[in-house]
Amino acid sequence: MNDSLTLQLVGEFVGTLILILLGDGVVAAVTLKKSKAEGSGWIAIALGWGLAVTLGVYCSAFLSPAHLNPAVTLGMAIAGVFPWSSVIPYMIAQTLGGVVGAIIVWLNYYPHWEETEDSSAILGVFATGPAIRNYFFNFLSEFIGTFVLVFALLAFTRGKFTEGLNPIVVGLLITAIGFSLGGTTGYAINPARDLGPRIAHQILPIANKGESDWAYSWVPILGPLAGGAVGAFLYLLIP
Repeated sequence: MNDSLTLQLVGEFVGTLILILLGDGVVAAVTLKKSKAEGSGWIAIALGWGLAVTLGVYCSAFLSPAHLNPAVTLGMAIAGVFPWSSVIPYMIAQTLGGVVGAIIVWLNYYPHWEETEDSSAILGVFATGPAIRNYFFNFLSEFIGTFVLVFALLAFTRGKFTEGLNPIVVGLLITAIGFSLGGTTGYAINPARDLGPRIAHQILPIANKGESDWAYSWVPILGPLAGGAVGAFLYLLIP
């Protein structure tokens, strides 16, 4: 592994860690008992995740392309703007960043897990879950959300954004997806965002936690990968 790739992997790890720390952090703030932000609702969560993406990109863009998302990495490789040889290392770094970010969220809210008796709410801090469990439509929702994400990110490369403004626009994109499409599944639209924290939920001694719902976990992994791939393929059809 060359030094350049190593630095890029550090960037993807750090950026995804910040993304999960702030993203899962806002969910914890809203849902855990005796949090000062308890009950703030979906608007706080959607805005918080948009800001989490923006800041995760700003914190890592000097080291890597700041994909912070295996579906984005796959889409960029399909679009021909990212080397295939780096796809798997990026995905691993992103997922590990998700694990560590979730562990820090657990530590930050440590006293609140014991106060929160709802195990499904606790899982919801770490991993996504459907409002109505229907695997086909849950997959479709993740597919559509990530299709929009990857297609838009590639379209942005043809615009005239300055480098400094691009992370803000990406954060607005995530916020829009959350507001408009996220109510069905909690909009993972990022396999590392779901898998990394779900692993953390599985291994951590979290008070009052239940099962990690691995039966659903394939949806926020395969749905985003498929949506991102199709988004990139369709982008390639644009002259």
